Amino acid sequence: MRHRQPGLARIADDPEAFEAFYRRHFDEVTRFLARRVADPHLVADLVAEVFLAVLDSAHTYRPGKGSETGWLYGVARNTMLAERRRAARELRAGGRLAGRRLLQPDDVVLLEERIDAEDSARRAMAAMAGLPESERALLELVVVDQLTVPEAAAALGIRQGTARVRLHRARRSLQHVPGIVLPLVMEGTK
Repeated sequence: MRHRQPGLARIADDPEAFEAFYRRHFDEVTRFLARRVADPHLVADLVAEVFLAVLDSAHTYRPGKGSETGWLYGVARNTMLAERRRAARELRAGGRLAGRRLLQPDDVVLLEERIDAEDSARRAMAAMAGLPESERALLELVVVDQLTVPEAAAALGIRQGTARVRLHRARRSLQHVPGIVLPLVMEGTK
């Protein structure tokens, strides 16, 4: 008889549990990435990479530190940042981006629609680009991705008190920035 692992750790060994997790979170991971990336091929690749990373790191999820979604956004953010670092290294070396899987025309259309739907969020994040990385990342998770402060803190691996201070500083910095609608920035104070 096979020993069943508790929680998310079992998705690495149980294809049915992984499929259920994948189906439960596919749309939110795709939206998360489409808010940050405008290339449908790269969004598709990153979604796949996020779920591969989930298989490797499912044992690290701790329910007491936040929701599955908050943890998953942390995995997605780390995957996206790793891809950005990889692409930057490749560009510096003079190489061209390669290795993308070919998407069917219907897949491209669906991803382009998703990317178009997230255009306003991408514009808002561009306006936040002047913030320090630690404040910008927290503001994105709370305002754009609508995580609670404790969930965002868990996704970033920081304490809740630290998260609240950074969020306050970020909001204060954006009060006079053109293109930022203050009531939207103030949301997410759950």
